[in-house]
Amino acid sequence: IAIVAAKQAGKYLLKNFQHDRRAKAFFKSKHEIATAADLGAEKIILGLIKKNFPDHEILSEEAGDNRQKSDYLWVVDPLDGTTNYSMQNPLFCISIALFYKNEIILGVIYAPAMKELYIAEKSRGATLNGKRIHVSQTNDIHKSLITFCHGHRTNDIKRAAKSYVYFKLKGFDTRQLGSAALELGFVASGRTESIMIPGAHPWDVAAGVLLVREAHGKVTDYKNQEWNLKSKDMLASNGKIHKKLLKFLKNI
Repeated sequence: IAIVAAKQAGKYLLKNFQHDRRAKAFFKSKHEIATAADLGAEKIILGLIKKNFPDHEILSEEAGDNRQKSDYLWVVDPLDGTTNYSMQNPLFCISIALFYKNEIILGVIYAPAMKELYIAEKSRGATLNGKRIHVSQTNDIHKSLITFCHGHRTNDIKRAAKSYVYFKLKGFDTRQLGSAALELGFVASGRTESIMIPGAHPWDVAAGVLLVREAHGKVTDYKNQEWNLKSKDMLASNGKIHKKLLKFLKNI
């Protein structure tokens, strides 16, 4: 159901991808935008989940929490990378995660413009378009590719900016790609070595957290505690450079 929902939402998003939407975007907060595409994709995904699992709890970026009492929790971002999408940048995706008793057991990320489907199941590994993926083996932090994102609070943005300045001045290659879920997929598939997110939202990262873990990477908060739904920050890496990154991040 998660895969079907992601693909149907992806088909809907691609249908509208080439149209000019920047003028139609609206601000949810000072630093967050949404479009009709976010709402349309969400309707497709939530409709399928509710039809097949009417008793499950759902937490979605636009609709919020349905407050259903259940051991199962779906965490959904119908369009991660809305700004990218609005400017016709193909780095956007759908992210769907399933928790059972607060433990992630399934993660699906679908990037329709790139035709890439990431799937992770607890204790069963992670795949990209059906092929097993693993994090990179790079252990030299100076040769690592690092991406970053941030929450919408002013303090989150300040900390992300501080991280960017530090790593750039030290000669590291770092980028803000604009889609946290997809960037976690990049870590899981070995394309990059790490992503750091002060103020991480669960719907942005939940599916990607499982992807990285099942690809033999590591995901914690900035205090080196295993990431969970209540975590305020997130650091995901190939595990080889994790301690070195934490050494800097603890001072932010």
